[in-house]
This record gives sequence, structure tokens and C-alpha cells, in this order.
Amino acid sequence: MHDFNYIDGQLYCEKVKVKDISRQVRTPFYLYSYQTLVNHYRNFEKVLSGSEHLICYAYKANSNLALCKILAEEGSGADVVSGGELRKALQVGVPPWKIVFNGNGKTAEEMELALQSHILMFNVDSKPELLLLNQMAERTGNKARIALRVNPDIDPQTHPHIATGLKESKFGFEFSQVIEGYKLAQTLRNIEISGIHMHIGSQITKVEPFVEALRKIANLAAELGSLGIKIEYVNVGGGLGITYSDEKPPTLTDYAQSLIPIIKEIGAKGIFEPGRVLVGNAGILATKVLYVKETQNKKFVIVDAGMGDLFRPAFYAAYHEIKPLQQSIEKPSTTGYRSSTIVADIVGPICESGDFLAKDREIPQVKREDLLAVFSAGAYGFSMSSNYNSRLRPAEVLVKGDRFQVVRERETYEDLVRREKEQIN
Repeated sequence: MHDFNYIDGQLYCEKVKVKDISRQVRTPFYLYSYQTLVNHYRNFEKVLSGSEHLICYAYKANSNLALCKILAEEGSGADVVSGGELRKALQVGVPPWKIVFNGNGKTAEEMELALQSHILMFNVDSKPELLLLNQMAERTGNKARIALRVNPDIDPQTHPHIATGLKESKFGFEFSQVIEGYKLAQTLRNIEISGIHMHIGSQITKVEPFVEALRKIANLAAELGSLGIKIEYVNVGGGLGITYSDEKPPTLTDYAQSLIPIIKEIGAKGIFEPGRVLVGNAGILATKVLYVKETQNKKFVIVDAGMGDLFRPAFYAAYHEIKPLQQSIEKPSTTGYRSSTIVADIVGPICESGDFLAKDREIPQVKREDLLAVFSAGAYGFSMSSNYNSRLRPAEVLVKGDRFQVVRERETYEDLVRREKEQIN
């Protein structure tokens, strides 16, 4: 559910007409709903009530400070994968004991910052990383609390680029090598074993892959227990999908009721790392029609947002619903109320054939200067944006009730070249 709705033919975000925002904030811009984000987080907390748990929002989905601050104030922890994300989490007030550090390429500098910040734990991805973390913990006079990231070799039935729990994935310890990894961790003076971690993929729309993977983790935890290694935390990662088109992901209740009993069997506290499911449908991308172009074979709606602003369609062939900010209604004599439509590719201004937001999409008839909303753009939208073609990244706007505020200013040309040099001195 979200708080983007049409009232009298006009798209509103909560109580604010999106077209009014566009008059003050030129397109393209990202627009987020405070109430949607809060509701999604509270619903997640609600289904986990009655179990020992910690929610760590996945900053990679959207690390805008305003959104992260909202979630921190709601009580969320943070799943971070870089020094930048760690600094953001600390800046918005996430307690260090609610922060976990993920990723397969942590640097020594990032480890040092995390150790000095006394975060909850590192999800360690490999043996070399474990050895380096031990060295950095000794150098900083700390003990590093760790979970090993386990690759359970489970097919999450999602796009190959976001399937992270298969044996060919770059992430995590191969399942057959996990026990060896924990035995090594036991011998390291500056390492404290705290948990076990998995993350099998993203935009997963069935609960069965989560259950299958967690069952393997439960068996592994039992084997570790027989070796005297106690697992305090079981981190099930994130990856729960949302509805972009006709997907029917499991409800939060079904998800929680499927996983919590297994976590309780293990006798551990659960850590959850939701990202997309919290923020995905809390945001849209507003864009303007520049031209409508027609060839013998195709129609193209050329807009001012492209793959540099929203990369998912080009990278994953991902579907995003696209609608006008203002609905135009006609009344044919026999078929009732409907708007006339066209079938077109909705494309951006970037010099790549892969620069599109939708292919062969049926949309209402549009013309130059019309405004469109790209829905479900709150996750992996701005966070994956770029300056390709030296284009400026868009503004980000937050609505709360009947008010809105720009929470990231649109980049300027001066921002674009600020760190560049024209010549060697």
C-alpha cells in the first residue's frame, strides 16, 4: 500500500498535489511519502512482535538522510555496505549496537571506522576478510563481533543479477566451507562469534526460498552447537519483493510466520534487513514529456528522465508502472469513460539504445510538456543514479501530510565539475 492516489483526476502524494510540487521543483525529481514509509516500517515491526528481533534497514535501497532519519526515529537499525553508509547511519542517530556491516569487499579503512564505532557485528564474506578483520581489531584494540555470511545455494527465483545465494554467486562462504570458517574464527584472538548470516537475493516473491535456506541455516547452527559454537543472532537478510506489476509477493504476516518459528528453534535472536519492501512503494519519479516521436514502426515518448536517473529498466528490464500526473477522461458513446491510449516506448535523453523506462507500453495519449509519474521508484532509484552524459542527478522531495520539502537539492553544473582539474599544474 502507498499514499499516492488520484483525486479528481490529479495525482496526490498524501495531501499534496504532485503537479504543484512540479511547479516549484523542475523535473525530473524523486518524491517520497513520509506516511507510506512509516506505515511500512510499523507493519514490519508488528508482524515480528512476540519474537526477539532487530530490523536493520538496508541503506543500499535508498540512503537519503531524511528517509534514514525517519526510520532511525522509528527504531530501525542499519544494514550498511560501505563507509559512507556507515557514516550516514551514525549521522542520523542509529545506535552503533543496531548496525551490521555487510558486503564482500570491505576495506581496512572501513573496518577501522566500524570497529571504532563499536557496531553490532560484521557479516564476514570470506576467509581473507576474516583474517584482515582480526588484524584490524587487534590494531584498534577491539574485538570484532562477527557472523559468517553463508551461501546456501538456494534459487530465489528472481532476476539473475539479484540472486545472491547461488553457489556461483560472489557472496558468502560456500556451504561446505562454513564449519571450517567458524573453526578458524574460534582461533582468532580478536574475533568474537555472534551469529550467522544469509541473504539469498532481492525482489523475491515466494516465501519458500527463504524457508528452504533458513532450514539449511538451522541445521548448520545445530552442527555448530555440537562444536561448542553458540549462535546468538540469525540474520536472514532481506530480499522480500514488492508489487511492481502483477507480482504477488507473500504478505509480511506470511513471511514472518514462516521464518520466526525456525529462528526460535535455533534459539537465536532474528535480524532482518528489509530495504525495497520498506521504501520501494514509498517513492515515485516525476518526469516531463519532451517530445512524442513517431516512426514507421514505433512510437517513442521521450522524457527528461533516463537510465541515469532510474537504472532498473535498462539493467534488469524491470517493470515500473507509468501514469500521467493528470488523468484525461473522454466519454465515447458506447464504451463508458476511458482515455484514448497509445502503445509506445518511453525513453530518456541519454545516448544509449538501452535508455528506456518502458517498452511497448500502453499509456494514455500524451503530448509535449505533459508530466508522468514512474511508480515504485523509492528503492534502487536515486541510489543507483549516475552522471552519465554529464547529466545532473535529480532532486529528492519528501511529503508529510500537506507539506513538502526538498531533501536533496538538484545537482548543479558547479557540483558536476567541482573536483575536476582542467590541466596539470
